[in-house]
Amino acid sequence: MSQSPRIAVVGAGLGGAATAALLLKEGFNVRVYEQAPSFSRLGAGIHVGPNVMKILRRIGIEDALNAQGSHPDFWYSRHWQTGDVLAQIPLGEHAVKTYGASYLTVHRGDFHDLLVKALPGDVVAFGKNLTHVEDRGDDVLMHFADGTTEVADIVIGADGVNSRIREELLGPEEPKYAGYLAHRAVFPTPQVKAGMLPFDACVKWWSDDRHMMVYYVTGKADELYYVTGVPADKWDLKDRWLPSNKDELRATFDGWHPTVQALIDATVDVTKWSLLERDPLPLWSRGRLVLLGDACHPMKPHMAQGAAMAIEDGAMLARCLKEVGVSNHSDAFALYEANRAARASKVQRISHDNTWLRTNEDPSWCFGYDVFNVPLVSPVKAAA
Repeated sequence: MSQSPRIAVVGAGLGGAATAALLLKEGFNVRVYEQAPSFSRLGAGIHVGPNVMKILRRIGIEDALNAQGSHPDFWYSRHWQTGDVLAQIPLGEHAVKTYGASYLTVHRGDFHDLLVKALPGDVVAFGKNLTHVEDRGDDVLMHFADGTTEVADIVIGADGVNSRIREELLGPEEPKYAGYLAHRAVFPTPQVKAGMLPFDACVKWWSDDRHMMVYYVTGKADELYYVTGVPADKWDLKDRWLPSNKDELRATFDGWHPTVQALIDATVDVTKWSLLERDPLPLWSRGRLVLLGDACHPMKPHMAQGAAMAIEDGAMLARCLKEVGVSNHSDAFALYEANRAARASKVQRISHDNTWLRTNEDPSWCFGYDVFNVPLVSPVKAAA
């Protein structure tokens, strides 16, 4: 092995970019391979909880993200028809004091842009669509669709629900359609009119079988985002997303509160996405290959913790590689899985059940988690 072991990260999404930034902070030799030719500000929002903000502090973008995002004082859950409060979870200053960092909502593209810009320009290679990977024992050979190859000492699969690295470890298998679709839209904040409630900075409207999560994506409160969870029996997995429209939304949320109707009326463009899952994997690594995020535990977005789990994975993996050393990658990967599998599986399960914060509960086990200071569990103990 070379004096400076080469770590390849496949995928420059939120999890991959964060992982690369954290590995670079630890002095590792890192290269990121991203299939997209470039990134754009796609129409989606994201929650960034204190558990993630503490990681962004290490990367060096906490202050910049705090300046961009919206800081809700509470997470509200409301009844779909009456608007009555079902739960009121304190965030704001309470989160800073109790969990050690802020809770914010922000445009996903703005967050991603900060993460990518935290990486040196020569670290990310765009237009690199991985087609095949060979673990040759002493190193890993990666083949890309443009006909090029690259060699690394270990390869981290941060390449999403249809991960090529996962396929190499476990064989081809389609993800499972979760039986739900999600509408997504970002649009200018409409005026509050008679019969409506003032817009909450962070609110989830619930009925028995569907919901709409709504929040600001800028600190100016001038841009709103919503994402729905709606049962749908069938979905062609060839379609990751499809266009939708206001008429479809009006039919889907017929009879819902006037505030929800106003959000639909204000919608400019809306898409609908399939929600995909996988059963917990029998392994997260083999040889010189290791998985993180949606590549090994894709989940419904119903806890708003999917990207958080990928970023936590990256932070723990960087911690374990620093602890054990890249030359002992097998031990590092085992330590990583022992310290991530239970937490990721718990979040995956609660996200599947869609019960998170529907009623008043204590979220400290999730928001208060500190990946850098949680005591490490040995792989032997984790398997016992």
